Amino acid sequence: MKVLRGSRFRRLFRGVYVAAEVTVAAEIQAGAALALHPADAFASHQTAAALRGLPVAACDRAHVTVMRQEQRVQRYGVACHVACRETRVEQVKGIRVSAPLDMFIELAGVLSLVDLVIVGDAMVRAGLFTVLELQKFCAGTSRWHARRARRGAAYVRDGVDSPMETRLRMLLVLAGLPEPKVNHKIVDANGWVLRRLDLSYPAIKVIVEYNGRQHADDPEQYSTDIERREEFDDEEWRLIVVVSDAIFKDPGHTIMRVARALRRRGMRLGPLSDAWRAHFPVG
Repeated sequence: MKVLRGSRFRRLFRGVYVAAEVTVAAEIQAGAALALHPADAFASHQTAAALRGLPVAACDRAHVTVMRQEQRVQRYGVACHVACRETRVEQVKGIRVSAPLDMFIELAGVLSLVDLVIVGDAMVRAGLFTVLELQKFCAGTSRWHARRARRGAAYVRDGVDSPMETRLRMLLVLAGLPEPKVNHKIVDANGWVLRRLDLSYPAIKVIVEYNGRQHADDPEQYSTDIERREEFDDEEWRLIVVVSDAIFKDPGHTIMRVARALRRRGMRLGPLSDAWRAHFPVG
């Protein structure tokens, strides 16, 4: 024990150590937490999501689920849950984890609505399930957090390219604006795809596009963006570019920009909603 307390080892949890030079990646943290539990336990919630490479924020606890209440182990840094009878388990990187649809239900209990939809979009894109499979599964379960899961599943879409695209779409929808189409394709007379639009209202030719810092920092990307905008101008598309601060620091102004563009193109809008404020707090 004295050796373990030296500089050659690092304690992950009480009774579980790794060599000091080991990088504590998701699989190391999950394996360490599972070592404290019976062999049929499995990683769940954010820990399972991280093992699958999904976009979840770093969590200060490892989530483990056991099959029976009496198997729960109390450790600082570990959140231990008890599985539902019908929970399915798979292996990822040699580690037992909750199956994708089950994991979505788990995450509904710990993530906000917007973060849950972000993960759901990413899971569809990764081919872990389809939108229809997710909605059918959530509709047919009575587990804890099923209601929250059903609400999140209703917003999950196919073809979403990034978490920020999901976040932007959710901002607009929760504000009461019509939902933009995801991944609309502009084709030529022969059916060849010329452009793919992240978010758009094709009937009135309005595009809402999120641009990350790489669009400004990469000269080649910046040049490509200019050419794209000229093409859109030629075809009379209205392009609204949204950056990170416009979502995190001034979401209300972003909503107004999009609403104004839609109205100018002739779309009739009802009263906007303040529901977005609960999901996009501005400090």
